[in-house]
Amino acid sequence: MPLRLALVSLHTSPNDDPGTGDVGGMNVAVRHTALALAELGHEIDVLTRRSSTAGPDACEVAPGVTLRQLSAGPAERRVKGDHEEYIEAFRAAMADLGPYDLIHSHHWFSGMAAVEIARSRGIPHVQSYHSIAAALSTPLSEGERPESPGRLAGEAALAAASDAIITVSDAERSTVIDRLGAEPQRVVTVYPGVDANQFAPDSRSDAATVSPGYIVAAARLEPLKGLDLAIETLAGSRDPELRLVVSGGPTTGHDDYPAELEQLARDRSVADRVEFIGPQGRDALAALLRGARTVLVPSHSETFGLIALEAQSCGVPVLAADAGGLREAIADGETGVLVPARDPARWAAELDALLADSQRARVLGEAGRTRALQFTWRRTAEQTAAVYERVLAGGLA
Repeated sequence: MPLRLALVSLHTSPNDDPGTGDVGGMNVAVRHTALALAELGHEIDVLTRRSSTAGPDACEVAPGVTLRQLSAGPAERRVKGDHEEYIEAFRAAMADLGPYDLIHSHHWFSGMAAVEIARSRGIPHVQSYHSIAAALSTPLSEGERPESPGRLAGEAALAAASDAIITVSDAERSTVIDRLGAEPQRVVTVYPGVDANQFAPDSRSDAATVSPGYIVAAARLEPLKGLDLAIETLAGSRDPELRLVVSGGPTTGHDDYPAELEQLARDRSVADRVEFIGPQGRDALAALLRGARTVLVPSHSETFGLIALEAQSCGVPVLAADAGGLREAIADGETGVLVPARDPARWAAELDALLADSQRARVLGEAGRTRALQFTWRRTAEQTAAVYERVLAGGLA
């Protein structure tokens, strides 16, 4: 049955390319899920806060998918944490939209704005978090903002109030159940997908615009992504010619972090072998990944780690932190290597072992491609739609 759906992404537009500001894997997931749901016959409104004066209030991004920019707060980019104060205004801006059969909120800001709209209309509300507040006992990285009391309370309230919760990994599912108290039967894991045609291990002429012999770390430049460990890993490698290409821009509120990474590279005497190329469009990122010898994902935590899946789809082995959803994004020892510690010497040793064994790297890369082909956005959309249909039919038992 075709549905009229609202996918809510309050603080960041799914139409933006990831790698800068607060644009990351969630944006990719919301956009591609919306497109794939539309291909299944559903009609989608993607709702986001207007963060600039550019663009119309509504535009069709694909047949069946309309992006709507809602006025809530100033039409400018703001630090992610500031969006808590725009929840009520965003809710008011949503009031006259629709009608919808179901609202699916992405991130807690979105959920707190949308759940009351859903309740008032008597329609289901589905919640996806994509990231969850750290436990109060978790030490903060330098420059990292503490979690707001509103977020801690809001995430738990949404776990209780939503008709279903869709998580991107079983690791996130466990956190939602154990930390937020959600009923297990209402929490369903649906893995994200990858565009295997775009992220492909071929010999296209659009090879990366950097010279060969490099490894890649692609992420927003913020402490959570652990890019300092990528630089330390390069510094500890035995290969004096190896270069690290860092793709991404600073997260809003972490404008000084790139300079800190550059200083670390100078301190470790590898500044001439670390190249910061800024955020890349999707095609450019795919070209960068497919040309790399390996991709590093040294994040402190990831609910899934979409970049790891994209690297595997390009046939490139991944060296990643043994944390959170990365354990599901990567098949350890089969498509990449999960490193259980944040010891730079251990990371450097694992990297050198991988780079020294071209046969092993090739086998890992080929297995990664095979694995990635299982993660299609159509499958994501079909499984997401199945959750919607179960909720509309009476709920998750």
